[in-house]
Amino acid sequence: MVELAEIFRQYGPAYRAKFGDRLLPSHRQTMWAIEYCRTEALGGHVYHCPECDQHVYQYHSCRNRHCPKCQNEQAQHWLEQQRDLLLPVPYCMLTFTLPAPLRPVARSHQAILYDLIFRTSAAATQRLAADPRFVAGQLGMVGVLHTWGRTLTYHPHVHYLIPAGGLADDGQTWRPVRDDFLVPVKALSGIFRARFRDALRQTELFDLVPATVWEQDWVVHCQAVGNGETAFKYLAPYIFRVALSNRRLLKVENDQVTFRYRASDTGQSRTCTLAVEEFIHRFLQHVLPKGFVKVRYYGFLSVSQRAQLTTLRQQLAPGVIAPLPTSATGATDQPTLRAESFATTVIPLATDAHSGLSLPQPSPSDRDVISVIPSAAEPSDPPTVTHNPSTTVSTPQREVRCPACGRRLLHGSILFPIQGHPP
Repeated sequence: MVELAEIFRQYGPAYRAKFGDRLLPSHRQTMWAIEYCRTEALGGHVYHCPECDQHVYQYHSCRNRHCPKCQNEQAQHWLEQQRDLLLPVPYCMLTFTLPAPLRPVARSHQAILYDLIFRTSAAATQRLAADPRFVAGQLGMVGVLHTWGRTLTYHPHVHYLIPAGGLADDGQTWRPVRDDFLVPVKALSGIFRARFRDALRQTELFDLVPATVWEQDWVVHCQAVGNGETAFKYLAPYIFRVALSNRRLLKVENDQVTFRYRASDTGQSRTCTLAVEEFIHRFLQHVLPKGFVKVRYYGFLSVSQRAQLTTLRQQLAPGVIAPLPTSATGATDQPTLRAESFATTVIPLATDAHSGLSLPQPSPSDRDVISVIPSAAEPSDPPTVTHNPSTTVSTPQREVRCPACGRRLLHGSILFPIQGHPP
């Protein structure tokens, strides 16, 4: 199976040599992380099976948020964390798309433009929702930035999940919307455009934008997406999905990469073939600036108003937000909608130290005693791997079994040479 890491390892050195200083540090770091994810360059663990005399190597992940190996399993964990945000009401999704003439500026100044998309779209929506003709209250909004199209083209836009209603000025009264109508999108697009223009004028980038962009219609779309659980399930993949997963890659042949995508008009599977250099360029343009927050909360869903949100949830559905029951086998049942109260039950929480998401913590009995291979410190070049056979620590790991006999391996020792690669 073709992997993005293989493409970067084979063609990355030439790409970096060609573009040199023009390659952003974040792009260079991401390429390095993907190339050496789960290899000896990042260190890892080695286990020994006393029954079969087999050695099992388990290397560390890079934990880069753009790596297809590291991010595919995180969506469910984020979804579980959202239990305290769910309201027993219908939800809507608002999508704000940046016009094509603005995209070259956004690609070259991502941190500034992405932040403006968030701030101005959220402010425009809250302003219109406050109008007595519509919601007459403050909305709760969860926004997620998404930058790519189906063929890795550059298409920045923000999705917002919004409970279909607002909180009145008294901070206690819930005002539901009528007939799944949140706000008029045509009026909202005009306010969004005006606010974005005024905010951009405060920067040095305003003169880089064609004047005609302020005269054209901007695209804002709104649709009903069901209850809160359904809505968050829809949004979760956008948060941790990378621009291209390994399973979509089909082949690398004659310095060209072919990958699969689904056509938006027909839903049919199609293929796209790009020269390797263009393929790498398209992938890297979706690498976010270092430290940029791509998930943001506004209104009564913001962190500063979580206490008020708890009160609101109790008012709308007192006593029904609870952990899911478990079956006789110990498996957690799927989330269900309680018809009598229109409240969705949700999954219990837990915490991941790397992503900040909620994950289960292992009990002391699940901790394996293993030897740790020191990780490489510098991300600029493949390091010379050195190992310390005397280093043994207790650390939680996923279950490791011998590939020959299937025995669970609990104890390991360093068998690698002082320098070099594992066999």
